[in-house]
Amino acid sequence: MTKTALPLALAVLLPAAAALADDFPADRITAAAVGDWDRNGAQDLAVIASPPEGSDDDNGVYIYLTEGGLSRLSLKVSAPNRIWGSTTVYGQEAGVAALANGSIELTSRNSTIGRDRWEQRVTIAYRSSQFVVAGYTYSGHDTLDPNHTESCDLNVLTGKGTANGKPVATKGAQVTFEAWRDEMGQKACRMKQE
Repeated sequence: MTKTALPLALAVLLPAAAALADDFPADRITAAAVGDWDRNGAQDLAVIASPPEGSDDDNGVYIYLTEGGLSRLSLKVSAPNRIWGSTTVYGQEAGVAALANGSIELTSRNSTIGRDRWEQRVTIAYRSSQFVVAGYTYSGHDTLDPNHTESCDLNVLTGKGTANGKPVATKGAQVTFEAWRDEMGQKACRMKQE
């Protein structure tokens, strides 16, 4: 989908999503992406919504599929308190993007505050009528210690990838997005956990 077509698609799909979502009001939507997640030829929607005001929770992720032939969105994934990010601090925004292969990419990062700078990407794919985590990517560095860097690029489905430039392998799995925790990817990549 072109960048000029995205605003038009969002203008059509977001009101429908807001009407369907009883988990959050539409004014809490901070990012959205449109794509054909289930490859049925209809546009679907993925949304990041900020937590309720005053809450210490993380942002929620909500994924909708267009019902076949009905042009109506149906909520398939409701994952509140799932992705870290700020709506007020530049460099800490959570993001969502539609990938060319029909997958969804969620991004969280800290590129501005403190000495630990990092970016994390979780790729979600629609497989066997459910949304599963297909990939996990992480890169980070310490701004005061140039020798301290971490990186991980893991295909969760096959269990193969690289961590800090070296091959890693674990048992591949189809983990639903609702069951996924970032610590799973960090553990598979043998990354330091704090």
